[in-house]
Amino acid sequence: MNRPEHATALVTGASKGIGAAIARALAQDGWSVGVNYRSDEQGAEATVAAIRGAGGRAVALHGDVSNGTGEELVARCEAELGPVLALVNNAGVRADGLALQMDDEAWTSVIDTNLTAAFRMTRRALRGMVRARYGRVVNVASVVGPRANAGQANYAAAKAGLIGMTKTIAAEVARRGVTVNAVAPGFIETDMTKDVPQEVVSAVPARRVGTPDEVAAAVRFLASDAAGYVTGTTLYVDGGMSA
Repeated sequence: MNRPEHATALVTGASKGIGAAIARALAQDGWSVGVNYRSDEQGAEATVAAIRGAGGRAVALHGDVSNGTGEELVARCEAELGPVLALVNNAGVRADGLALQMDDEAWTSVIDTNLTAAFRMTRRALRGMVRARYGRVVNVASVVGPRANAGQANYAAAKAGLIGMTKTIAAEVARRGVTVNAVAPGFIETDMTKDVPQEVVSAVPARRVGTPDEVAAAVRFLASDAAGYVTGTTLYVDGGMSA
């Protein structure tokens, strides 16, 4: 089935970096785009302006997905743009530290934002997708999910959980024309990875960091009609780190 008219994509954490690149890429494919942000209103408005300047439709949507406002966020997006038939769970945070020293707040904040929020957003968005018998959910995981990275027990647990959730929900809704996939970036040039040491980058087979647009290209494919038979999978965008 082809994408219904007036379908909307909602991208969480889309004020900058990977999220902003994803929002722009989906708009280029004709999606109306809800650009969610928590604190960077200026960045979100810049993303919206770029989409509108290219002839697309977009709105900025303020909301902290970690505090349980996911259902309300989806409803607002639908009211302003149309049915949310693509959801990209991109919002994420880091609070690194060795497990022996990590406090409960550092653990909970990362799990709540990176995993629990994605579940809540997906649960709400699936209602409309199942009714429409069309939908795309793309979860932004990480190469850290399936491999060890000292100092990131919370982040790795959240991203590994996201991959497991992706597979399970994909199996639950596949018959309804809804696909659920993940992308797992490696080291991408964003504010979150600006403190990565050069020796770590040198260990990447491609010998460089990736760009937000390269991650967005993977999401764009998974959200397209061409990926209608791709579900429950994780597409690695990591320069060969997972090889």
